[in-house]
Amino acid sequence: MRQRAADQRKEQLTYPRTDVTIRGEAPASPYYGGPSSTPGPSTKNLPAGDQSIHPSIKERPRRSTVLKEKPQAGAIQPKTRRTVEQAARTRVVPTGTPGPAGKKAPIKHITDRARKKARQEAQRGMLQKSKQAVQATADLSKKAAQATVRAVKELISALSALVGGGTLVAAMCVIFLVAAVIASPFGILFANEPSPGAVPLNAAVNQINMELSDKLAALQTGDYNAIDIQGAAPDWREVAAVFACKTAMGTDSVDVAALTPDRVARLKAVFWDMCTLSSRVETIDHPATEDTETWTEKKLHITITPKSADDMRTAYAFTADQSSTLTELLDELDVIGGLLANLGVSDERVIEVLQRLPDDLSPERRAVVETACKLVGKVNYFWGGKSSAIGWDPRWGTLMKVTSPGNDTSGTYRPFGLDCSGFLDWVLKNVGLPSDGHWYIGRNLTAVSTANAKPGDFALYPDSSHIGVVVGRNEAGKLLICHCASGQNNIVITEFAASGFTAVGKLSFMD
Repeated sequence: MRQRAADQRKEQLTYPRTDVTIRGEAPASPYYGGPSSTPGPSTKNLPAGDQSIHPSIKERPRRSTVLKEKPQAGAIQPKTRRTVEQAARTRVVPTGTPGPAGKKAPIKHITDRARKKARQEAQRGMLQKSKQAVQATADLSKKAAQATVRAVKELISALSALVGGGTLVAAMCVIFLVAAVIASPFGILFANEPSPGAVPLNAAVNQINMELSDKLAALQTGDYNAIDIQGAAPDWREVAAVFACKTAMGTDSVDVAALTPDRVARLKAVFWDMCTLSSRVETIDHPATEDTETWTEKKLHITITPKSADDMRTAYAFTADQSSTLTELLDELDVIGGLLANLGVSDERVIEVLQRLPDDLSPERRAVVETACKLVGKVNYFWGGKSSAIGWDPRWGTLMKVTSPGNDTSGTYRPFGLDCSGFLDWVLKNVGLPSDGHWYIGRNLTAVSTANAKPGDFALYPDSSHIGVVVGRNEAGKLLICHCASGQNNIVITEFAASGFTAVGKLSFMD
């Protein structure tokens, strides 16, 4: 019996049957490459080539369940599940070595390769941005500055996720390019960016216009029958261009990207080098007529003589490089004009006021406060000054005659601006709210206690002779008022009581 069983076993090994189930092995089936000896799930409607055991279950196809043999030390040994599992447990695959065809590569190898590829792509992108920034800087224009800044922002964003020598070098190259632009006369194109202790370009211009206003007022003081002004102040765009070339490229050069007080003083010096004021008094004797007696007319003539940017090339003895750069800047006068008309908030004190606004402040009140703060430090006081402009009024800063009566400046010439009610009128119109240009409690305003006052309410003098808008409170809890003040010849933010305000009113359409 034992001999017969051994012969049968030898025959099975030599001529294996596919319809015999061997212990520990799965039965052959059409899903594994051979004819099925047992009923299985129906495959009647499955598409050709579908290897699923069940339509909802996917499994990788297997070629055959036929046992294979491998000669080991001259003997024939069958490959059983146990030997296969033991071989799998003892097999070692070197890290980074590709596996057999159809097998997944080790996870670490895949992630390392993906990380390396991402770093290479990023580095190529950085180098490309660097090349673009170099070209932009060579053009020396506003586009150059914008392209360089944009490149640096992208680099900073990328550097937060990548680390690598090539990336860092590319980033440093562009950063150096930006530093070079800022240190050049084209740094003036950055003058409206927030910077500690600095003011935007149009606020610096307003400070100098205040000085021009004071000098004109001094010249016009006196008993004159008429005042005549000839000429106009120099083009502020050209003044800014000349200032940038003189300041950033002179013997004692400093950058012009941040208009700190010392830079503003230099800008003022350039303005007065480009603007000359002179005056004379004409006396005219008028003979008597049937209706009048003999009288003498005193007429004041004021002459403003401006110099152009081209005049200043010679006056300042500009070098060839300075002259060339000035020509480049003069090609960007529209860009500089945009800086002069900019309504962005860059004054750090104003930014702090806006940051303190309550989170639950209504949209209308927030819009009023933010719009009012856009003009802080930028517009002169002008008796009777009104504006219906949406945005910057190009007349601001230009010399005009004060035609409204009732003020000691009436009849004189001053840089045009706004008065207190004109300021609030401009604010309301620019946020799309109704305005009639005049406010006082009992007509358009409902009285509110100072304790309950909110940003967006209006503050008034006792006789309603002056008005401003509440923009918040300081650290001590005191109300802050934004108003166009004649005493400071500017739009300013000051404390409520310290500035003479005594009452608060709320507009009827505010919450």
